[in-house]
Formats: sequence, structure tokens, C-alpha cells
Amino acid sequence: MISISHKAKQFLILLIKLLIVGGAFYFIYIQLANNDKLDWEKFIILFKKNQSIAGISFILLLSVLNRFFEILKWQNLVSYLHKISLLESTKQVLGALTAGLFTPNGLGEYAGKALFFDKKSTKKIIFLNLICNGIQMILSVVFGIFGLLYFNANYNIITSKTVLILFGICFLLFGILFFSKKIDIKGYSIEKLIHKINEIPKTIHQKNIFLAVCRYLVFSHQYYFLFLAFDVDLPYLTMMATIASVYFLASSLPTFQFLDFAVKGSVAVYFFGILGINEWIVVFISTLMWFLNVVLPVIIGSYYVMNFKTKITQ
Repeated sequence: MISISHKAKQFLILLIKLLIVGGAFYFIYIQLANNDKLDWEKFIILFKKNQSIAGISFILLLSVLNRFFEILKWQNLVSYLHKISLLESTKQVLGALTAGLFTPNGLGEYAGKALFFDKKSTKKIIFLNLICNGIQMILSVVFGIFGLLYFNANYNIITSKTVLILFGICFLLFGILFFSKKIDIKGYSIEKLIHKINEIPKTIHQKNIFLAVCRYLVFSHQYYFLFLAFDVDLPYLTMMATIASVYFLASSLPTFQFLDFAVKGSVAVYFFGILGINEWIVVFISTLMWFLNVVLPVIIGSYYVMNFKTKITQ
């Protein structure tokens, strides 16, 4: 077996860190510099017209709260194994976000968090992260379905017959999952997964759901307040239903974190276009949401990645 020297290992780790951070910043630059749909002149005119220190501070506060609730969620879930501080949870969440920036659906985030723990805990950490992200996805689906129904009731995108067919398909899929929960595939089954979930104390699950709801309300309302800042004045329920629909459909599509705003932006352009909102406004707000909730945390996360020490170097 080939033995790698301690210095070689340190160099390799440093190279990986540089590749992760360098790659993250490169992809961010490419997306911002090469997006021809971003009309900066219109944005600057509107910004000068509506600029408000209080307004900007409020939008930034929502971005901080968005990640803060995610950090609290992770700290809460990891307490099932052992307690970690808020600072340690921050390092793990932001560092993993940076590592998962250019992986499909943020899969690198799972590996990123696992690196902060012993190898024997890897499976448990991946499972906890699955629960952490899973509850957010479930909320997106639940709010999204209600949003789509409300949106469709007002704008008749699809017929009532089509809605019934879609619900029928959903119930059929749930039925198949329910009756096949005992089917074992390579040692894994839905029943075993449910059993593993139930092993975690109810208090942890309840807190996880509460924090996930808080996070959903924060970033969906941040989207809403940005539209208000761009002089879009439409009924509250219509806007929130559209935002819920966009997040639901966009999160259902496989994508990369660094392309997240492009996917959400494309879906948003269609839905908000029906409401008569100018395309450039929708694109700009989608980009701002991505910048505030992904790019800024990644910049902070890059610091934690560069200062990360593996078990090898300790």
C-alpha cells in the first residue's frame, strides 16, 4: 500500500480547499457577469428612487434570519448525537454550503458536513442532513400545492379535470409507497427509514418543523418585500401563492446551487409574467435572492473552508 507523507497530505488538503473556494467564486462571477437579462441601468435608477437604509437593512436582516434558522435547525438535529455550539453549527452549515455550491442539488453539502465528524458517524450525519433538508422540501411541497391551487383558481392555467387527475396520480403514488414500505432493497426499506426517524426524540422533530416553518416564511416574505421595493403592488395572497408555486416547481427540478437563481428565475418569469410583471424585474429579484441567500453565505463559508482542519492534520 502506497504511503503518503504528512506534508503531501497537507498540500493535497490545501489544494482541495483552494479548488472549492476558487471554483465557488468563479461560478458566482460567471453567473453575474454573463447574465444579459440583468438590466443594471434600470436597477440603478429604481434603486436611487427607492433607496432606504431601513429598507436595505430589513432585507439583509431577512437573509441573516434565513441562514440563522438553518443553523439552529442543524444544531438541534445534531444534538441527537452530541451537543455543538452555535458557532460550530455555523461553521458546518456555511462550510458545507460552499462545498456543495457546484454539485447537483447541493449533494456536496452532505459530504461537507460529514467531514466535521468522525468517520464512524458519517452515515448518521448524512441521515440527519437528509431530515434537515427533507422537512424544508416537504414544506415547499405543501405550501406550493396550496399556492398552485389558489393561483389556478384565479388564472385558470389548467382545467379542474386536470387538477383532479393530478391529485389522483398523487394519491396513487402515496398508495404504492404505503403498500410497498416493507419491501427491502439491499437492506433499505421505507419501514426501516420511518423506524430510524422515530428513534429521534419528538422534541427534536417538533423544533425542527418549527424552525423550518420560520425559515420558509422568512425567505418567501423576503421575495415578497423585494417585489414591493421594485414598485410591484399586487394583492398579498396572489403574490404569496405565486411565490409558493415558484419555489415548489423550481425545487422539484434537478439543478446546481450556483444555477439556482437561473432555474427559479425561469419558473418565476412564467408565473409572474401571467400577473403582468415585467421580466427584467422578476429576473433581477431572483438574482438578488440568490446573491443574498447563497452568494453572501458562501463568501463567509469560504473562510471556514480555508480554515477547516481534517482529522489527518490535527
